[in-house]
Amino acid sequence: MHPIVLVGAGGLIGAVLRYLISGLVQHLTQSVTFPHGTFVVNITGCFLMGIFSHLVESQVGLTSEMRLFLMVGLLGSFTTYSTFSHETLNLLQDQGMSLALINIGTHIILGLSAVVLGRFAIISLWR
Repeated sequence: MHPIVLVGAGGLIGAVLRYLISGLVQHLTQSVTFPHGTFVVNITGCFLMGIFSHLVESQVGLTSEMRLFLMVGLLGSFTTYSTFSHETLNLLQDQGMSLALINIGTHIILGLSAVVLGRFAIISLWR
């Protein structure tokens, strides 16, 4: 299949999932001051990126076509760091430094941790 079709199909699915999951989480938290939906999507996306990147590097589970579909298309549109940046700026402008720094810190620390956890999880499962 053509690479653009693979990336586009993954992107379509990832964008729809981002919209649904982010909206659901934000609705469930009923928060108007903190972007919980974006946070959950980004951490989930980082976890999945850890899994998929390990599979690519270990050359045991992902073809180049699957990598394009999953990592470039699906996760590329599912994770929302551009939205994260925009919402952090809004927090800075509307709520002040504290919530903006909490948003930045938790995304970075938990995002990196989720990638490591994703790698650990897939390594443990593939033993």
